[in-house]
Amino acid sequence: MTGPLKGFRVVEMAGLGPAPFCAMLLSDMGADVIRIDRVNGSNPLDLEIDLLNRGRRSVALDLKTEEGVRICLELISKADALIEGFRPGVMERLGLAPDRCFEKNSKLVYGRMTGWGQEGPLANSAGHDINYIALAGVLHSMGTGEQISPPLNLVGDFGGGALYLAFGIVCALIEARQSGQGQVVDSAMIDGASHLMTMMYGLHHAGKWTENRGDNLLDGGAHFYGAFECADGKWISIGAIEPQFYALLLKTLGLENVPEAYDQQRPNWGVMKTRFKKIFLSESRAHWRSLMEGTDICFAPVLTLSEAPEHPHNRARNVFVNAFGVTQPAPSPRFSRTPGDITRAPPAPGAHTEEVLKEWDVR
Repeated sequence: MTGPLKGFRVVEMAGLGPAPFCAMLLSDMGADVIRIDRVNGSNPLDLEIDLLNRGRRSVALDLKTEEGVRICLELISKADALIEGFRPGVMERLGLAPDRCFEKNSKLVYGRMTGWGQEGPLANSAGHDINYIALAGVLHSMGTGEQISPPLNLVGDFGGGALYLAFGIVCALIEARQSGQGQVVDSAMIDGASHLMTMMYGLHHAGKWTENRGDNLLDGGAHFYGAFECADGKWISIGAIEPQFYALLLKTLGLENVPEAYDQQRPNWGVMKTRFKKIFLSESRAHWRSLMEGTDICFAPVLTLSEAPEHPHNRARNVFVNAFGVTQPAPSPRFSRTPGDITRAPPAPGAHTEEVLKEWDVR
């Protein structure tokens, strides 16, 4: 084990989506994360290799039995943190409520991941990423005037959920070392997704962000911040917001003397977007890369999942690595002295039961 979280022990209750991603983040940073799987459990996504489960060991327990719950509590008693992503009340019904866990381990950080939160009118309702970001005011801002475009499940599940839970757990671990007391970290995807929109809510309050999709600076409304199709059907991205970067873009496109182009004000966005589309459609993506990549225009080609790992910049920085035969994103962020690492392939359920119980001295 390497990484800044080396020495910390985490128990993860097996689940889907954001909770496993949070556990992966902690594992990548060196924490010893033990995943509690069902006996004879299977991969619910039917994946041969589920990358979200990388870096952990698996213990299979039947939590419908007193013995299974006892062993789980013993593991929790020796852990620094717990991650669970069930609906409110499930852990309580299993006999693993926060109070019972704190009786075993007063310094425990009890991390809870839900979509709607532990309380509120919708707390016990089913939902997915798209629903949480819809209620947070996020989804309405994604897409065009004619069509809403879900941003994969990055904003709710992973950004507003897993990353916030990981941040909360690490904050609580620091506080526990000072106070000697654990606490519950309540991470709700609707909370995190809303929080990610803080800047947009501020701009809206100031009258600088409308509620019309494709009408704003960062949502595709501006001609100098967006994605454009090229002659070969491939795409490029432009983010020339600052005046000096925008001026370089105009010079490269031969538009530096066009009055409508020079002015970045909103009334000219529509006509200039039409001109930009026509220009970029006239040449291939490779042509525009040869002119713009590496300049201060704020340019990048829009790469596919297959292309991204092969880009020279990504290769130079090892943004992607090959671990257990699969090309995948490397641990992030980076540390100068205690770098993170991918230590294990995703385990089969129960693959390490005997090993972990012996190592953690659970009988």
